[in-house]
Amino acid sequence: MSKPAIVPSARNEVRSVIPRLIEITETLLYPDIWERPGLSKRDRSLITVAALIAMYRPEQLKGHTERALANGVSKEEISEIITHMAFYAGWPSAMSAAKVVKQVFEEKTA
Repeated sequence: MSKPAIVPSARNEVRSVIPRLIEITETLLYPDIWERPGLSKRDRSLITVAALIAMYRPEQLKGHTERALANGVSKEEISEIITHMAFYAGWPSAMSAAKVVKQVFEEKTA
């Protein structure tokens, strides 16, 4: 069972600039798309983390790594995603992802 998601500060940081996008994120993306029965939240997190690594989006990876952990993805699985993506998305993308994920892991144990 997944834990309720905490609204990331990144969303709050830009809310005043793009209020409608944040509204759509909170009223459509998470309650509708993430809740569709075709995939579990855990599977959606695995896919999202891999996609963010592949697209080199480290600024979004932090929040989605936190969400993945809350949705039951283990630290070991996240590590494996990064290693796997190094061969498909490129070594620099994987290394950048590793730095972001390391920070999230350290914050979780602090």
